[in-house]
This record gives sequence, structure tokens and C-alpha cells, in this order.
Amino acid sequence: MLSRKGIIPEEYVLTRLAEDVPEHARYRARERRARFVGKNGACNVAHKNIREQGRFLQDVFTTLVDLKWHHTLLIFTMSFLCSWLLFGMVWWLIAFAHGDLDHSTRLQRDPREGVEGPPASFVPCVTSIHSFTSAFLFSIEVQVTIGFGGRMVTEECPAAILVLIVQNIVGLVINAIMLGCIFMKTSQAHRRAETLIFSKHAVIALREGKLCFMLRVGDLRKSMIISATIRMQVVKKTTSLEGEVVPLNQIDIQMENPVGGNSIFLVSPLIIYHVIDKNSPLYDISPVNLHHHEDLEIIVILEGVVETTGITTQARTSYLADEILWGQRFVPIVAEEDGRYSVDYSKFGNTVKVPTPSCTARQLEEDKSIMDTMPFSPKGTIRKRSVKLKPKFTISDEPS
Repeated sequence: MLSRKGIIPEEYVLTRLAEDVPEHARYRARERRARFVGKNGACNVAHKNIREQGRFLQDVFTTLVDLKWHHTLLIFTMSFLCSWLLFGMVWWLIAFAHGDLDHSTRLQRDPREGVEGPPASFVPCVTSIHSFTSAFLFSIEVQVTIGFGGRMVTEECPAAILVLIVQNIVGLVINAIMLGCIFMKTSQAHRRAETLIFSKHAVIALREGKLCFMLRVGDLRKSMIISATIRMQVVKKTTSLEGEVVPLNQIDIQMENPVGGNSIFLVSPLIIYHVIDKNSPLYDISPVNLHHHEDLEIIVILEGVVETTGITTQARTSYLADEILWGQRFVPIVAEEDGRYSVDYSKFGNTVKVPTPSCTARQLEEDKSIMDTMPFSPKGTIRKRSVKLKPKFTISDEPS
């Protein structure tokens, strides 16, 4: 509708608008290749029939960190509650064994005044322990070092002093493990990866006379990713010469980026590209292969160190065959204005059609005459917005 009115050219593919349309509204039900890595970076792998479950208990801390939040909070609560109940039972048994709960030894009746009072010679292990409830409250006071002052350990029972030391040590260990687990869950590396974005579609077009696979990557935060590296893999089903079927064969492909090598300086969005040559697994890919039945998935992995925390983070995404657009390239989103460069993220995934031969890279390399029939447009540069400044003064002729 917008292109008919002339507001948006027809050659632009509005990826952001396409994302807002429900999948069932745009396509009918169809069989599609299962993803190895989701668009959000989650690995689509289910681990079944694991017999040695005890291996997870050998690394309890990592197991706790990997649990879901509601499971972690449940374990966090139950660890403290169970320790309080356990030591509450221990304090109650100490008081029971020493006779602190026995009314015949703890209380005596004064025949002159007709009231009961504590004997002068009896010293309890813990003062003011009358029942299991008071022992449980004393256990909480010991472990969290509240100390209301109503209950205290006396010198009467060495066993009570030993239990006091043990409970303090156990409480410190539980605090260290659980608080460390909560800290690690809140500062996990994939949290930083939420602001590392990839274009929804990848494109294949000509660059410097060669077919290139291109995608765009960007960082929404101002804090940088230090030593950022990016790599790609092609995942497809292959069969060896001996007849062995490899369902998920991972093939590394060489990356090219504007700063050379695999390291990138991710200050502004970059277009990462791979030159499709004779060593590329995409050497025999043509537009007819880019459909949802094609057994092809390209995984992109971005790694780096978070500048503010020093934690290594990793962001992942993948592109299936029908998510690769042939004969299109990304529109420029960096503009120079007011003496600095600005990035328009509303056009981050937008692409434009460009002249591209509908043949494989192998055919293009074997037949150079194909390039002679391609109409090319002039090279584009970074847009610079002109700003008209009003003069602050005027020049007039001096009167003679």
C-alpha cells in the first residue's frame, strides 16, 4: 500500500514490517527444515536417554546456575529453611537432653508465696528455650546473626558451643553458594548478547565482481565489545565417500569484514560478508536452491569481552535457505550530521534490489561474459545531511 502511494519505493524490502505480520497470515502450513540454532541463538537440541545423571551432581554450582529461575529461587528458599529446621531440632534435643524442658528441674514451687520460679542452682544450655518453636527461633538468630538478646548460649554445655560453631560455618557456606549462584545468573553472558543484533535476512549479491554472502550485525549499547570476533559455519547433511551419513556436518567458511581478519570493531553496524569462491560450501548455490526444502543452514557466532564487566559473551543466530535473499543488498543506515555519525536502526534490516546474475558462483567464474550484461549503478557514499545555517551578521558597504 505504501509503495503504491509512492511513499516507499517498491525495491525496498521492509524487514521490520514483515516481522510484525504473523507467520500464519503470510504463509500456509508447510514443512520446514528444523533449525540447529534458533534466530535468538538458542540451540535446538534435545538431550535424551542420559544414563549417567550423577555427573550433573559432581558440578553442583554449574547445575544450579543452569536451572530456571523459579527452580533456583525454590532451592534458595528451601536451603535456608531446611538448615534452620535442622539446627532448630538439634537445639531442641540439646535442651531436652540437658533437662531445660523438664518442668520439675527448671521450675520449683515456693510454698510461702505459692508461685513457681527457677531454682538458683540450675543453669540451662540455652536460656529461654521452652519448646521447639523457641528452639527454631534461636536457630534463625544464630545463623543470620540477628541476636535479639532474649536467648543465648551459656557455658554449661560444651556440646551447645560446638553446635553454635558448626551452624555458623554451615550458614556461611550456604550464603556463599546461593548468593554466588544468584549473582552468576544475573550476570550471565547471554544477557549482554540481548543487545547484539543481526539482520533477519542475509543477502547474496555482487561485491567487487564476485558473489558474496552478506549479513549485518550491530550493537545497541554504547559500551563496546572488546576483541570481538565473528565466524560462520554451514550446517547441512552430507554423505562421505564411504557411505557414512553425517546429519549435522559443520563446515567453517572464511569471513571477510571491513577491518580485515575475523576481528571487528563494532562501534557502528557492520556488513560482514563471505566471498563465494571455489573453496566455499556455497559455490554451487543459485536462486533455485533458496527454498524452505533445501538442507542448508548458516550459523553466525559473535564472541567478545564485555567492556564493563570483563565477561566473555557470545551471540548466535542462523539463516535457513529461504531466509537468504538473492540479488539484494543492505541499505545504508549511517549518516553524517552535526559533525558526527548517526545510525538509523529503523532501517537495520532493510534491503534493496541490485543487478545480480541468477547463476552459481561456479558458472560466474567459468563464464566471464555474464558480467558484461549486468547494468551497474554508480557507487554510493555515506550520506551527509546538509544543514542551512543562518548568518549571525551581515556585511554592508560603508557610507562614503
